[in-house]
Amino acid sequence: MFKAIVHFSIQKKLFVGLTTLFLLLGGIYAMMTLPIDAVPDITNNQVQIVTVSPTLAPQEVEQLITMPIEIAMSNIMNVEEIRSVSRFGLSLVTVVFKESVPTLDARQLINEQIQTVAGEIPTELGTPELMPITTGLGEIYQYVLSVEPGYEEKYDAMELRTIQDWIVKRQLSGIPGIVEINSFGGYLKQYEVAVDPDALYSLNITIGEVFEALNRNNQNTGGSYIEKINKAYYIRSEGMIGKIKDIERIVITNRGGIPIHISDVGSVRFGSAKRFGAMTKDGEGECVGGIAMMLKGANANVVTKELEARVERVQKMLPEGVRVEPYLNRSELVDRNISTVIRNLIEGALIVFIVLIIFLGNVRAGLIVASVIPLAMLFAFILMRVFGVSANLMSLGAIDFGIVVDGSIVILEGMLAHIYSRRLMGRTLSAEEMDREVEAGAGHVARSATFAVLIILIVFFPLLTLTGIEGKYFTPMAKTLVFCIIGALILSLTYVPMMASLFLKRTISSKPTFADRFFGKLNGVYRRTLHFCLRHIWGTIACSFAALAVSLFLFTRLGAEFIPTLDEGDFAMQMTLPAGSSLTHSIELSKQAEETLMKSFPEIKHVVAKIGTAEVPTDPMAVEDADIMIVMKPFKEWTSASSRAEMVEKMKASLEPITGAEFNFSQPIQLRFNELMTGAKADIAIKLYGEDMAELYKKAKEASLFVEQVPGAADVIVEQAMGLPQLVVHYDRAKIARYGMNIEELNTIIRTAYAGEAAGVVFENERRFDLVLRLDNDKVADLNLDKLFVRTAEGIQIPVSEVATIELVNGPLQINRDATKRRIVIGVNVRDADIQKVVRTIQETLDKHIKLEPGYYFEYGGQFENLRNAIDTLTIVIPVALSLILLLLFFAFKSVTYSLVVFSTVPLSLIGGILALWLRGLPFSISAGVGFIALFGVAVLNGILMINHFNNLRKQTKYQMTTNRILAKGCPHLLRPVFLTGLVASLGFVPMAIAKSAGAEVQRPLATVVIGGLIVSTILTLIIIPVFYRLVNSSAAWKRQHWLKRLLPFLLFLGILNYPYNIYIYPKGF
Repeated sequence: MFKAIVHFSIQKKLFVGLTTLFLLLGGIYAMMTLPIDAVPDITNNQVQIVTVSPTLAPQEVEQLITMPIEIAMSNIMNVEEIRSVSRFGLSLVTVVFKESVPTLDARQLINEQIQTVAGEIPTELGTPELMPITTGLGEIYQYVLSVEPGYEEKYDAMELRTIQDWIVKRQLSGIPGIVEINSFGGYLKQYEVAVDPDALYSLNITIGEVFEALNRNNQNTGGSYIEKINKAYYIRSEGMIGKIKDIERIVITNRGGIPIHISDVGSVRFGSAKRFGAMTKDGEGECVGGIAMMLKGANANVVTKELEARVERVQKMLPEGVRVEPYLNRSELVDRNISTVIRNLIEGALIVFIVLIIFLGNVRAGLIVASVIPLAMLFAFILMRVFGVSANLMSLGAIDFGIVVDGSIVILEGMLAHIYSRRLMGRTLSAEEMDREVEAGAGHVARSATFAVLIILIVFFPLLTLTGIEGKYFTPMAKTLVFCIIGALILSLTYVPMMASLFLKRTISSKPTFADRFFGKLNGVYRRTLHFCLRHIWGTIACSFAALAVSLFLFTRLGAEFIPTLDEGDFAMQMTLPAGSSLTHSIELSKQAEETLMKSFPEIKHVVAKIGTAEVPTDPMAVEDADIMIVMKPFKEWTSASSRAEMVEKMKASLEPITGAEFNFSQPIQLRFNELMTGAKADIAIKLYGEDMAELYKKAKEASLFVEQVPGAADVIVEQAMGLPQLVVHYDRAKIARYGMNIEELNTIIRTAYAGEAAGVVFENERRFDLVLRLDNDKVADLNLDKLFVRTAEGIQIPVSEVATIELVNGPLQINRDATKRRIVIGVNVRDADIQKVVRTIQETLDKHIKLEPGYYFEYGGQFENLRNAIDTLTIVIPVALSLILLLLFFAFKSVTYSLVVFSTVPLSLIGGILALWLRGLPFSISAGVGFIALFGVAVLNGILMINHFNNLRKQTKYQMTTNRILAKGCPHLLRPVFLTGLVASLGFVPMAIAKSAGAEVQRPLATVVIGGLIVSTILTLIIIPVFYRLVNSSAAWKRQHWLKRLLPFLLFLGILNYPYNIYIYPKGF
């Protein structure tokens, strides 16, 4: 079959040429329209339900809102996890679905359940709503509204917030791919009726009557129409409030014919809603801004470009002196990462090209193989477009053109060896003769090259079965590599023979090239080494497997992490204040921190703090918490520090003088991913489950003291769960009954007085603002029940203090629930250590020192959870990959013995990979695991080439050659293709291994493993395969002993099981 394909390609050159041209054009189109992002989106399939209830404390939010929603959600099919946060005025329930459930279907299921639970949650407590369909990569564009010098007096925080909500937000909301523009900071404008409690008492008016008057005097209606002389006149009454004067003139009641207006009991003014969040920038004080949230699955590059264009238009609509100033734009990170990938790919391609030209000894042959690189890449782009794989650091990051062109090298080397052999030396071939010789040369190696490439492909297929986060990270990589290698294989069987027959020199020169001289000398060294090893067969085998044992021992000392941390270029700092701190205090401290950082570090462009929760609470934080974005200049402009870790330490040191706040450092996307995936903003989340919040908090604080002493554990923070100062109003039910009142009436008075009650809306053209009634803030700075009056059944006004008392207690700040159980999290970041060892030490320490009540227990999550899941997956995936290799080897050789001989290169290839990681001080990560998988494929490729060639030599002559003769003749001939495939594949990864630019952290372990593994694997393959071949063929006993044959399947089974489990199973506890 393979010979027929080669024959067709050489005979139908025009067809192959035109097909290649179409591939070129289609690939360029696919490349231009491919979705681009910085990293794959690893957010799990989740839907968030938020309920805003501004007047409820955490305990009531949990009981009245969160629990009914959780119970309803637990009835839905295909739900993996339900977790929730109940805090003052806010309930957030996160429902995580299996990946197989489409997002819109999941939302539909949730919506149906919300309808059933709506009856259990009174409407005045809030309405459950679904959050926008966005992800950890959703925050693609963040900006502030800046006021130009000279206009500061004109625009206050309320005016800026109104501009943001009614001009900027509305204009940016219509962009395809944007689901939400989240406003932050400033004051939400309201028409406020601030009532004086003394005036109410003196006029014998209750706050309820004022509310009723406002409600009844703010409405329009219609009276249908009347007909007059062929015309219809439509009736419309205008009773809506239009300005402050209208509100002041509303009559509450009449006393002796004298109307009492709203202006008689209080003042009407522009006020603002109670704030639970704010925004500050660069130490200059409060500001107003927004965050553009991208739709899940949208193209980040297209959306940000559209946003930038729309912002340009919005700038012209804004009032004079105000402009939109972006401070964080995702496209910058995307461009940085993609430029890293492109540079690595170009450098890798150039290295491969130069090596090919030098070592093939033929510039034209080198150019033919090198031309396969862009064509295979374009073929991959077409399939990426078809299968919806976006271009990002992971999908393009592992492409090694050395591995991609291995098949083409083998086929071209086969042609060159055939054409430039001694029998044709000095001749000039005709076109027909050239076609014939190229076909014969390619035909000899086409089968073994195809099988070898298929094995590399098969090695990557199990990666496509990965699920969860590791699947989202590495499946795009495997798909792209598979697409690329399939393209290269098709090209090597069609395009390469066609081009070779057209462009290779027809005059067969007898003059030796540099490559011939180099391989001549190398062959001399190889022959002597091989001769020595063949004389000491058992010694060679023993040394190889001893080296394997040593490398496996080193492997246990490497440590492990889930995925190397990607350098995003910017920092995200979390500021945490003591529980119960006020918003004003948080703003003051964040301003201090910003000033300190801006003065101390010239590398910082902007520092922007988001304190507490925005009106659309996509990230529900308390007012004691702030996410501070530190936007950095490019790394080459840094002067204060030479690395990110050093910069973090220096920033921490500079913030130490600020007392009353803790600071922790992370990165913007990493922070959001950690939080969305596990509900914790830390690498390790130690979760303590139980019932009583006070007991949970006490035990968590106790545990954190022990965790802090663990080496490698940094930023140990116990989730702020307790310490919210609450003024609790206790009612005396006996007195309430005596006065003929009810609790709803009293609650309404307290709620209206302090939180404020919306009595309608006021329209300013299109803009709408709430009309809110509350007590005058200046008159009731304290909770004073003597100032609030309620009317008894007899119509007498009495102070609320007559039927209620106040108590100051410390209540829960927030109540977190996981799988419908209360829990508290101790967050731990890992600094300069192996995450797995840190977790194991923490487990041992806590088991030893912390005694828990029955029903209380610890669990471990965060990045560690991801690592454990990934290792579980790999322990299945790797054996499957190795089994597939063995199966394909058996199909190639029809012999268990030869299959095992080639398979022996797989465990031996580990030696170099492990050694390279150890020498560079890199821990084992999922990136390195993928590197080992790629390594197995290339190691086997060389083994197939060698065994196939030995077997062909055995069949060539009438009388069978001896094994020694086959080895003596075959090995020198094999040195060039085996050496070249190994060298090209390893050198193609060199740019990735040494890269320092954005995104290189993820590629480095993978490249290191492949380079180290291939260097050692190529050397060992050239020696071990001949040694094993000699062993299995020269021993007559081997052929006679039936028990050995029966033992082989068992050995084979052991081989499959043993290697991966040695590598991927970790010490106890994991």
